[in-house]
Amino acid sequence: MSSKGWLEGNNRYLGASLSWLRLRLQRLASQEVVSLPAEKSEEKSTADSSPGFFGRLFGASEESVAEVPLLPEKEPQSPDEELAQALSSREAAASIEPPPALVEMAERMDLSAFERDTLLLCAAMELDPSFAVLCARAQGNETRNYPTFALALSLFEDPSWDALSAVRPLRYAHLIEVTQSGALPLTSSPLRADERVVSFLKGLNLLDERLATLVSRLDPGGEPMLSLSQQRVVEEALRQLKVAAGETVLPVVQLIGDDGGSKRAVAQGICAALERRLYHIGVDGLPAEVEETELLARLWQRESLLLPVALYIEAEILDESGSDAIKRLQRLLVREMGLVFIGARESPLHLGCPNLSLDVARPTASEQRDAWKAVLGGSESVSELEGTAEALAGQFNLNLLEIQEAGRLAVQTQAARGLRQGLWDACRDYARPRLDQLAQHLEPKASWDDIVLPAEPMGLLRQITGQVRERHKVYDQWGFADRMNRGFGITALFSGESGTGKTMAAEVIANDLRLNLYRIDLSAVVSKYIGETEKNLRKLFDAAEQGGSILFFDEADALFGKRSEVRDSHDRYANIEINYLLQRMEAFSGLAILATNMKSALDPAFMRRLRFIVEFRFPGIRERQSIWEKALPPRTPRNSLDYERLARINITGGNIHSIVLHAAFMAAQNAESVTMPLLLAAARTELRKLDKPVNEALLR
Repeated sequence: MSSKGWLEGNNRYLGASLSWLRLRLQRLASQEVVSLPAEKSEEKSTADSSPGFFGRLFGASEESVAEVPLLPEKEPQSPDEELAQALSSREAAASIEPPPALVEMAERMDLSAFERDTLLLCAAMELDPSFAVLCARAQGNETRNYPTFALALSLFEDPSWDALSAVRPLRYAHLIEVTQSGALPLTSSPLRADERVVSFLKGLNLLDERLATLVSRLDPGGEPMLSLSQQRVVEEALRQLKVAAGETVLPVVQLIGDDGGSKRAVAQGICAALERRLYHIGVDGLPAEVEETELLARLWQRESLLLPVALYIEAEILDESGSDAIKRLQRLLVREMGLVFIGARESPLHLGCPNLSLDVARPTASEQRDAWKAVLGGSESVSELEGTAEALAGQFNLNLLEIQEAGRLAVQTQAARGLRQGLWDACRDYARPRLDQLAQHLEPKASWDDIVLPAEPMGLLRQITGQVRERHKVYDQWGFADRMNRGFGITALFSGESGTGKTMAAEVIANDLRLNLYRIDLSAVVSKYIGETEKNLRKLFDAAEQGGSILFFDEADALFGKRSEVRDSHDRYANIEINYLLQRMEAFSGLAILATNMKSALDPAFMRRLRFIVEFRFPGIRERQSIWEKALPPRTPRNSLDYERLARINITGGNIHSIVLHAAFMAAQNAESVTMPLLLAAARTELRKLDKPVNEALLR
């Protein structure tokens, strides 16, 4: 049946039901001893004869009522015959497929016939205001113009006292609201149908407004984007849910993994197969009060039967340290909530209810490569297509939705930068918003031509960039990943005095690889509160896992120092932080650079996990001369500089940069070029600042 046809049939059923209900109320009112004022007699006659809203809707107009006496006279019917005929019309109107909304709700909510008709009585007040007068007359009290349980017990056949119970659907699922005040008995308290329920009975099936302010729809915009490996997770979840279908309570599905997008896509795939709408809420958005939690649970139980729906709770921020959030989550899930997903991070949460756990990972490298090929399409030749797809899949670890979004952004900027560069830049920018609060973004400007190092450290730096570029080929195409569980990342230690080029070398690598470079802000990472340092480090490593960023730990000895003997709780928790770092560094798959001028202060366990150790020694005369020659930008005006003489000043490259900058400012103030006297004067100032001996013969 079409939607329009069903709505017409549902309206016919409601009209027939209200006509039947009106007759029952009129018969009950006639049995009551009612003492109404004389001036109300005309109102009574009008109320008894008025067809009401639904009577007018289905053809009983005021004109038709007036014309009744002109029709041929029929044999008058008894009240029992009228009720029987109205009941027959109601049952006939209920024969549509799918059934009318009230019949459907009664079936889904397991309502008895008495509970169904009690709900109809309450809804009639919203559908046709004339029922207020009938309720007052049926109860023999003109002020009691509202439904009550006492009225329902007197009005309908086969009344059931347990329908009044707080555990039965009428009250438990908030199908009706009871307004009980003071010492007023439950049976005499006013009843009112819930707005959401009335809308459902009229054919408008939308999420309860009270829930709509807490949850939001997860709409994939079509079929959810799943890789083959993720589709297998969906099939396993459906299999386990089918096995559990006969159980009393449906288990909570915990999706474990570090990529929220992949977990949401899997949940959407499961809901698509089960024809459910998926909504999500953060665990920090759950109510804190017990009463609010109870209301949320009951309303969601009702929605899971009426729409139906499923709920995805993002719980990646939770840990097992007894936080209030985990307690709120446990308090909610001990109730039957229908199909619920929990997005957890590293391990299943202890929920205190039936649950099943499934690991969800980002698409594999080969699946990402195929996705990139689909995004690129026919924009490149076959060889270029393979190369671009492999380069992107080898460097970045994105889910399918992110790959599609990167492709969309790249197409918009293709004319300005080219498709491949646009794709690379779009992928690189995905991790940046998650890092800016805990690290300082460095704009890499130095290149290989700018840095001056001996052959050995320069060769090691080029090996680092080469391994980052080719890791996809070695791990995935050559099969090394099949034999390894960890250690896929690259960790390098830059050791040397301050000013010897450690930060510049990190910039050179980031610039060559076209990746974001983040210098870790230790003041933002290290916390005095137990467990906070580990959480901050986890955020850093997680963001860099996507491959778009290089983590640069300057002054790494402050964070990666040696573990000490445990003498008090401070020592114990400090060692826990070091242990976490050791484990996280080994599991890290990106590029992390540690810089220190105190190599001996690092914990020995870190040394084993370092793939490269690059020593930045104090530059010799030849290196210093090359640094001096490259220190001034090409556009800087200069006059007859003696680089050999400058190279004899025993300082580092960082000091040389400070001297050149100081001399440039002095030249600009005097409106002249950079000259030897200015450089020598600036060098004298720098040496005195460093508390080093000044060779006046050299600087004169």
